[in-house]
Amino acid sequence: MPHSPPSKTLAARATELARRLDMSVLVLLAALAFDLVFVTDAALDNAGPRFIDLGLFPGIFTMAACALFARKRAAVAGVFGALALMFFTFFIRYLNIPAYSSVLANLSITEVVAGIEMVYFLARRARPGVAFAVISALVLGALTAVFGREFDSRLYASSIVQSLLFGFLLLAAAVVTGVVGRPRRERDPAAVERLRNMHRFTELVRGQWPLIGMLSIGVLIEFGYTYESGSRGFPLLACSIGAAAVTALSPRRPRDAILVVAGILLLSALATPFLHPSHSYQLLGGMPPTQIVAAFGVVVNVVRAVPLARAWPRIVVLSGVVAVGSVLNFSQYRTGRLLTDPMTLGMLATVAVLLLGIAIAIGLYLRSRDSERAQVVKSAVTDAQTSERMALARELHDVVAHHVTGIVVQAQAARMMGEKNPELAFEAMGRIENAGVEALAAMRRLVRSMRGDAQAGSGEFNEQATTDLAADLRRLVDAGNHGVPTKLELNLPPDLPHEVGRSALRLVQESLTNVGKHASDATEAVALAEVVGGELHLRVTDNGTGQTHRPAGGSGGYGLVGMRERVALLHGRLSAGREPNGGWRVEAWLPLEANGETDG
Repeated sequence: MPHSPPSKTLAARATELARRLDMSVLVLLAALAFDLVFVTDAALDNAGPRFIDLGLFPGIFTMAACALFARKRAAVAGVFGALALMFFTFFIRYLNIPAYSSVLANLSITEVVAGIEMVYFLARRARPGVAFAVISALVLGALTAVFGREFDSRLYASSIVQSLLFGFLLLAAAVVTGVVGRPRRERDPAAVERLRNMHRFTELVRGQWPLIGMLSIGVLIEFGYTYESGSRGFPLLACSIGAAAVTALSPRRPRDAILVVAGILLLSALATPFLHPSHSYQLLGGMPPTQIVAAFGVVVNVVRAVPLARAWPRIVVLSGVVAVGSVLNFSQYRTGRLLTDPMTLGMLATVAVLLLGIAIAIGLYLRSRDSERAQVVKSAVTDAQTSERMALARELHDVVAHHVTGIVVQAQAARMMGEKNPELAFEAMGRIENAGVEALAAMRRLVRSMRGDAQAGSGEFNEQATTDLAADLRRLVDAGNHGVPTKLELNLPPDLPHEVGRSALRLVQESLTNVGKHASDATEAVALAEVVGGELHLRVTDNGTGQTHRPAGGSGGYGLVGMRERVALLHGRLSAGREPNGGWRVEAWLPLEANGETDG
């Protein structure tokens, strides 16, 4: 009875969904979720007309849809995105809907992310001329939104410079990333290496998509802080971006990455009191939000990759840096004094210890899961190797040993009869030659299978087993390699399952080989193959007296073992033993629906 697969955990389902979705989709959905919360909160507050902010949603959802459609038709999506920016600019201006700023003035986070993704897909997939034209249209649409949605004299001061600078950096990054990822036709070593590196990067991103998503959101939020606080926030933003990048790459070298992040956080903490950022640049516990997420993530990655006994000194260093940043900057940039209040220090220490414990717990859980997954993979590889070895062993024993046994039997007969009748010896030599050629061909097929050119138990070996079991059995008996005259009794339909017929051929072949090996005085063997009651019934008997001899070269003792394995794979039954009047009997019953059961 087939076993139902184990139910997947929520984490496993989330990871599988993330693997199916592109990382850009996850970032877009995160930005959309942020805008939904932010705009809804603004629509329900008491500042200005109630619910008027909801008028931003049509433009936000339209740009998100264009970004999703850009995965299929980048040029068409880009044109619609540019038109949407211009149309909703007039819509917002006409209805006096208050626009809010994120990375760029008067543009929501979703619109910025959607525009970046459309530029990326255009640079990666569209023809250069088409990409240039559509990207230019998107830039024009973005400039129209920046200058036209909400007239504010502050835009003509330092804020406009920041918007243009951020916009240029984002545009350049999207274009460069898209051009680098463009598929290339050449297959030179450099191109192959680039593709390999791109694959490694993709696997790295997919392996820690929640962390990268949180870091991306944090960087986007700090872009907004920097836009509002002026140029004093640039150094903090640069430190946050650096910490986020190192954390995202930390799985490759986690022990070094945690020290680099600690250094970046220390630089940021020491520079903050001299920068005097405005209150618009929000610090959580004296640190920018992205740096907190980076510290949390790098602890998770180092605990996941390194035993805790070797990771704790580096974790202590990072914790000390976080403590320094909190003490220096929790109230410094507001009051100009260091944090000395015991109650506040205790609260910050409690929160920090709690976050550190959660990070270590997550890292230990992921480490345990990785170990379990590696053990499962190792076990699966071992089982596959064992199965392959057993299949090769059966083919070697059933096919090659059959021909070699025939050579030995014919050689023994030629030696005994050569002096009395040289003509019989000459005929035996011809049969020995044929058996040797067949043995050599079978050995070559086996070697090809072991080298990966054919799968063991199929492919090349199937050349000996056709879909007509009756014809295969007649050809086997006519070859006479086992050296004992054999009578066939067949009652077979023409539509036997191929795997059943192939296994039946091997069972009869091995049984006749054993007759030639062990039944020294047998003068006749009988092979029966018939279908009875939905089963293939096989029986091979000989008329020996039961006195056996040790065959030349010895007996490996694997003949019956291999037959039992073949029968067990098809959920059949096998019996073997001496007949009451002497001789040996091998009998098997193979269900004709065995393939369907094993697949289940």
